[in-house]
This record gives sequence, C-alpha cells and structure tokens, in this order.
Amino acid sequence: MIQPVPLVEIVRSGLREGLHHGSVVMIDPDGAPLLSLGDATAPMYPRSSLKPAQAAGMLRCGLELPAADLALAAASHSGEADHVRRVGELLARYSLTEDDLRCPPDLPLGAEARRGVSVERRIAMNCSGKHAAMLATCVINGWSTADYLDPKHPLQVAIAETVVELAGEPLSNTAVDGCGAPLFAISLTGLARVFQRLVGTPVGDAMHEHPWLVAGTDREDTRLMGAVPGLISKIGAEGVFAFALPDGHAAAIKIADGADRPRLPIATGLLSRLGVEGVSDLAEIPVLGGGEPVGAVRLIPGALD
Repeated sequence: MIQPVPLVEIVRSGLREGLHHGSVVMIDPDGAPLLSLGDATAPMYPRSSLKPAQAAGMLRCGLELPAADLALAAASHSGEADHVRRVGELLARYSLTEDDLRCPPDLPLGAEARRGVSVERRIAMNCSGKHAAMLATCVINGWSTADYLDPKHPLQVAIAETVVELAGEPLSNTAVDGCGAPLFAISLTGLARVFQRLVGTPVGDAMHEHPWLVAGTDREDTRLMGAVPGLISKIGAEGVFAFALPDGHAAAIKIADGADRPRLPIATGLLSRLGVEGVSDLAEIPVLGGGEPVGAVRLIPGALD
C-alpha cells in the first residue's frame, strides 16, 4: 500500500511542532500526470469537492438556474444571511419550503456567521444550496421529492452517471455524505479530471463568477478564486481540496488525518509551481501564541519537488 507523504509542517517559535501527511496529484491539460505524491489512484471520498459534479448532473437533467444560484448549488456556504435568503428564494421558485430539505439542521459556519443565531435550521446547513437544487430538479422532471436522497432515485442515478463520465473511471463505492446525499468514491486522479472537465462549463463559470456564494466570508474557496483569474476550486471535508485553471491544469489533495488547514498551503504551492502569481499571501496560516503570530502552518520546503 502506498503511504501518504509529509507535506505541511506546523512551526511554533522556530521549532517544528507537527506534520500533516497527504496525497497529491496534478495533471496537465492533456490529463497526463505532472505530479503524484502518496496514493493518487486509491479510492477516496471527495466529500463536498464533488458538489460541482453533482450540480453538473442536475443541469443534464434539465435544471436551469441563473449563475448565482448555480454557484450556490455547488456550494458549501457559510450560512450567512444572504446565503440563507438565496436558498429560500430558490426553494420558493419551485413551490418548495425549508421543510422539503432533507439535509440535517445546523448552525452557520464560523463565529461571525453564527453571531446572534441560536437555532439550528436545515436552510442554514452548508449543503442546503445543493439540496434545494436537487429538489428543484425533481420538480421540473415530475420526480418524487420525499425520497430524493435515495441512491436509486432517478436524480441520484443521473448524478452518479455524470460523476463517472467526468472522473473517467467507475465508482469504487457509494456511501452517505454528512448531509445525507449519496457520496461516490473515486480516486484523487479522477477528482482532478472532474475539475479539469468543468472548466469553461456553466458550473465552472458560475463558481468563479460568484466565489462568495460557493463558500463565504474569508473562506478558502472565496479567497483562492478571488486571487486567481479563471480558477475554480472546492474544499471537501476530511482534508480534501481540488482546483483547476482555465488552461486545463488541475489538481486534487487529500490530507491523511482529515485536517483542513494544510489544504491552502499545498494548493498555493502547486499554483506557484505552475507559475501562478498573486497567491503568496495565502501560502502560510499563522500559528498564534497569546493571540499573536508566533509561527506558521506551511508547506515543507521541497515537499512538492
């Protein structure tokens, strides 16, 4: 079995305090591997990084959405006020309500978004945009809405077929994601191909045009898509991250311990390797001591060589 490799270090006051291991793959515009570290071919769960592919599957089923709502369909939004309002408007457009959502109730993501919010709601859950779009797809096709999360539902069958086509490989397994939707296992290489094939599509264009709707204030995807023209990116739980550039280069990352913080340093390292400018201020995450920066979470020198 191929083991994950050390990629990111945590340094506090000049001393390495910890390491994050993971796997990384980067492909060129022709799909050939430019970099492969750890295991890029083993089955893995892309988690929310697969949402853009799920949104693409809904479009193939006839769903038509303005770009802003399409970005929300591919989102892991923070549940900020405008996110919640837009999801509610999307539901109402198809005579649906929050009660039709089958994602679990949750609070918004992040301390600022949670300020003044004490009641968990389905519409505030970070996947509610995807679920609202799934329900809308069911309505326009005359499909049942009560069981729209069943893997055998026509919607989920169509989405699975789209994932297989975009990834260029069969599904390794089907599970249940945190939001209750079917979750399809593919390889990291397959995930990179998914993002490569979404560049220049309605989903990819919507994501880059509306990065805040894909994520939220000061979130990874918002910052990275805002910094790099034409780039599309999407985080996933358990340390997953994928991105693609308009020239067709694409990459996917999986952190072995499921941590989130190594994702951005690795992504910026990959982009810098491709000659992309404007991401240097995203390369390190501050380590605090007494509320002040005393170190950083950063790419290990030479880790991507």
